[in-house]
Amino acid sequence: MDQHGHHGTGTGLLVPGTWMTATLLGIALATYLAGVLLLRRRGAAWPAARTAAWVCGFLCVGAALVGPLAERAHHDFTVHMAGHVLLGMAGPLLLVLAAPVTLALRVLPVREGRLLGRLLSSRPMAVLTDPFVAGVLNIGGLWVLYRGGLYEATHTEPLLHVLVHAHVLAAGYLFTFAVLGGPDPAPHRTPPPWRAAALVLGIAAHNILAKTIYAVPPDGVPLEQARAGAELMYYAGAPVEIALLFLVCRPWLLPRRGRESAHSPARPQTP
Repeated sequence: MDQHGHHGTGTGLLVPGTWMTATLLGIALATYLAGVLLLRRRGAAWPAARTAAWVCGFLCVGAALVGPLAERAHHDFTVHMAGHVLLGMAGPLLLVLAAPVTLALRVLPVREGRLLGRLLSSRPMAVLTDPFVAGVLNIGGLWVLYRGGLYEATHTEPLLHVLVHAHVLAAGYLFTFAVLGGPDPAPHRTPPPWRAAALVLGIAAHNILAKTIYAVPPDGVPLEQARAGAELMYYAGAPVEIALLFLVCRPWLLPRRGRESAHSPARPQTP
């Protein structure tokens, strides 16, 4: 089999999906910004850092799904892996830090806000936001993609291509939220040691997968591209993993006195 020929197959069929993806991303970005503006009109503040995280997160997701990078990813496994880091790791981290659910709870009417609160407290959400379950959905999905023969099929099946990318984004977001336990409301938040253990196992499984790709390329991927892509997966993902580890372990890293002073109300100054 020609290892290069399949990468261009079906690309033209993905154009309508690309436009739809760009439209959906634009709607999600605009909805968040509209919520921030609505809060400001009510005289309520919203952290600028969260807004910046949302915008930057969607820039990462958009770069992976539409535009030149997404087009080149059909022909070059190394570029595809760059998209994986943006779509499944950097983008989800930034989107989670933007706290979109908190924003929604602050701008939605009371009835809709209560419905969202009940959804967050539901039993299915308790299962999905367990960090080990989320880790299996996230990292396990990548093992199926690259070691189960699914990657090659995404180049000939446009619908499968779309579903895989949707899963990578959703699973990455879910895993990031599960191990961080916030900043959005997390009624089923597990203790920090539990989340830290799930994160360490997830990082190990992710890095082992990168090493297997380096040694044994997925079907249809040239050895040179597989090795370059595996190195990119391993090293480019490291900053995101380090950031997650820091955020999860922050309660232990931050001195107790610093935490108390950060949360204690300011004392009035005496004349």
